[in-house]
Amino acid sequence: MDWGTELWDQFEVLERHTQWGLDLLERYVKFVKERTEVEQAYAKQLRNLVKKYLPKRPAKDDPESRFSQQQSFVQILQEVNDFAGQRELVAENLSVRVCLELTKYSQEMKQERKMHFQEGRRAQQQLENGFKQLENSKRKFERDCREAEKAAQTAERLDQDINATKADVEKAKQQAHLRSHMAEESKNEYAAQLQRFNRDQAHFYFSQMPQIFDKLQDMDERRAIRLGAGYGLLSEAELEVVPIIAKCLEGMKVAAHAVDPKNDSQVLIELHKSGFARPGDVEFEDFSQPMNRAPSDSSLGTPSEGRPELRGPGRSRAKRWPFGKKNKTVVTEDFSHLPPEQQRKRLQQQLEERNRELQKEVDQREALKKMKDVYEKTPQMGDPASLEPQITETLGNIERLKLEVQKYEAWLAEAESRVLSNRGDSLSRHARPPDPPTSAPPDNSSNSGSQDTKESSEEPPSEESQETPIYTEFDEDFEEEATSPIGHCVAIYHFEGSSEGTISMAEGEDLSLMEEDKGDGWTRVRRKEGGEGYVPTSYLRVTLN
Repeated sequence: MDWGTELWDQFEVLERHTQWGLDLLERYVKFVKERTEVEQAYAKQLRNLVKKYLPKRPAKDDPESRFSQQQSFVQILQEVNDFAGQRELVAENLSVRVCLELTKYSQEMKQERKMHFQEGRRAQQQLENGFKQLENSKRKFERDCREAEKAAQTAERLDQDINATKADVEKAKQQAHLRSHMAEESKNEYAAQLQRFNRDQAHFYFSQMPQIFDKLQDMDERRAIRLGAGYGLLSEAELEVVPIIAKCLEGMKVAAHAVDPKNDSQVLIELHKSGFARPGDVEFEDFSQPMNRAPSDSSLGTPSEGRPELRGPGRSRAKRWPFGKKNKTVVTEDFSHLPPEQQRKRLQQQLEERNRELQKEVDQREALKKMKDVYEKTPQMGDPASLEPQITETLGNIERLKLEVQKYEAWLAEAESRVLSNRGDSLSRHARPPDPPTSAPPDNSSNSGSQDTKESSEEPPSEESQETPIYTEFDEDFEEEATSPIGHCVAIYHFEGSSEGTISMAEGEDLSLMEEDKGDGWTRVRRKEGGEGYVPTSYLRVTLN
């Protein structure tokens, strides 16, 4: 079934239908265009989200990057970023393969449709012109017939009239004959015109317009096929990225399974293990009678040798808490400001870097020597003397690096021996960290009297005391860059931080939380007016970010 046969008289219907088809094509193109805008906006938001949560520091400078939890999170962010790239690819494919191509095809369809309907209107106009000519010839034939009949009646009346002259009769007969001849010519012309119109009309309805309608049908079916293919492209664009998106989702799943709590615990130990031995038990000091007290081997404080301890507010307070004031930490080249374990690791890193630099310089020296030999054998390739400054500089770098390697090796050996010594001391001790305060804060006014007077008169500590690690000699947070607060807290009680590493606070004072309690009963805080140190955890009301 075709339009030319079944819809031969529905010219206007076909005109509306073909226009509706083109409008539908344009509506679909507009829909896909807006869909691509949605995909692009979605991809952009995903990329911005990933950028917001990616670590700002490089992995080599960020200790947190060693934790499996952080690595998995970064991997998930990367997979989300790849997912956003696939959404952008979908938008690009839809824009090029659907929007651009169908828009161009729609313009071609409009031109073709216009051409077909113009051809149909011309044919219809020609048929209408032929019908008008037929009507004119018909009216002329009718008019001539009436005139001929009238002339014949006039001639017959004059012929029967006895009063009419012969001349009038002859003239009337001639006029009747002329009118009859004209009517015959009009009849022949009308018959010819009718035959021609019927031929044109048959050609119009059975050949010309059916062909035009068939062309319109073919055009509309081709448009429908192309539109259906455009519908398919919408799903094909998604199916093309499904394998990559599946890999992204699989990567997220792998990242989730890669979280290893045990490994993270070990990493935390490696990052922050100090290597110091735990402090020993505090011995009982009897003040009930005057006596010279021998220095305690296990005490962290070292009293003056051979002199009695001052009683009451004048005596020195032992420094037992494992922290110190950060602003007093002096960074040294041998990293002696760090705990033994961290010092050993940093020295080992520096030694590995120096060895890599040394090997690089040695390789460069060998390359320069080979180049010099080539220049000496083939002078046209270059002047051997031009390489002397570079060779001299390389030799100087090698000597400098060798000295640095020796220096770091010596420091590393000393640090390793210190770590081993502290491990031995730690195994022989059983003391646990002090309990945090549980009730009202202690009165520290008795410890702040003439401490500096006492310390200035004491003798230097003994060698045994020097070998005992002093917790107050290092900063527990040995990261060189400042950390941001992880929360805030309010002081419930007043606390007077008289020992080194602690900080004073007033009751009700707002403080920034820098580090949580690690089980020893102390929390590191920062005051608003400046200053950072440790206070008893039980003296605080803590709120984490």
